Amino acid sequence: MNNFYRILKKVFLYTFSIFLLHSVAGYIYLYVLPKGPEITASSKIKIGVDAFVINAYKDSDRKSIKVWTYKPESWKDHDNIVFVMHGGGRNADDYIQAWVELADINNLLIVAPEFENKFSKYTTNDYQEGNLFTFFGTKNPKREWAFTVVENIFDHIKMTNNITNDHYDIFGHSAGGQFVHRMVLLMPEARIRTAISANAGFYTLPNATLEFPYGIKNVEINLVESYRKKLVVLLGELDNDPNLGTFRTTDLAMEQGSHRLQRGTTFFNTNIEMKNKNSWVFNWEIDTIKNVGHDYKKMSESSIEWITN
Repeated sequence: MNNFYRILKKVFLYTFSIFLLHSVAGYIYLYVLPKGPEITASSKIKIGVDAFVINAYKDSDRKSIKVWTYKPESWKDHDNIVFVMHGGGRNADDYIQAWVELADINNLLIVAPEFENKFSKYTTNDYQEGNLFTFFGTKNPKREWAFTVVENIFDHIKMTNNITNDHYDIFGHSAGGQFVHRMVLLMPEARIRTAISANAGFYTLPNATLEFPYGIKNVEINLVESYRKKLVVLLGELDNDPNLGTFRTTDLAMEQGSHRLQRGTTFFNTNIEMKNKNSWVFNWEIDTIKNVGHDYKKMSESSIEWITN
């Protein structure tokens, strides 16, 4: 019997040591070692499709980010700037192409950050959940939030291109829709004019009993200021197939609805109830696009009237 317990103890210690070693190695790789594409020289944005790479954080060179742009020939200072946030495929280059014609017609400068992560199939905290927390559950400083990276990119564009715009619009689809609505909730001071969250997979509800990303229990939030921002919850009438894309099926996610259309409606109605209960100013809208499903190109087209008007 003593031999059995000695063997069991050794097995436990060995297993725990391997787990600890992998955890430390994973943390160092994800959050300590520098990573990302090589920084490019600062220069003005070119006409047409262009790209540059900058440090994601203002006070650190630990992480870099590639930023795709599209600039029409007619665009000039004070014309609209639109950030376009990609989906879970992290394919900013595809999204920039989807906005070329829209940008030409409506004279928009398009900026599409690429939150590259080779482990994106296994982790979502670094992008659509805003990088508030590490994969291991520890809090990140606000200066390293993914939302702050957008603000940093805006400052870089203004500085290198002599742009004086005070605000930008932002559109996100699917995982990008998650990113956008959480940015409005958690960083209402961001210089967003109109935010459009399209076909998000699941939402952060104004529920203080649920932990983030399902609720707001463990995050600092100012709903009064968030509700003052212009947020459009853009839904596809046919986005009712949970088999399309990556669809979260945890118990808390399923409580929001069995598909994205239901979940978007739940999110909007829950916030309506909150603002009615407190008689707060509320500048959010909901818009359901007929005959459109989980299609980032068609949802991009449908977002234009909210941006230009």
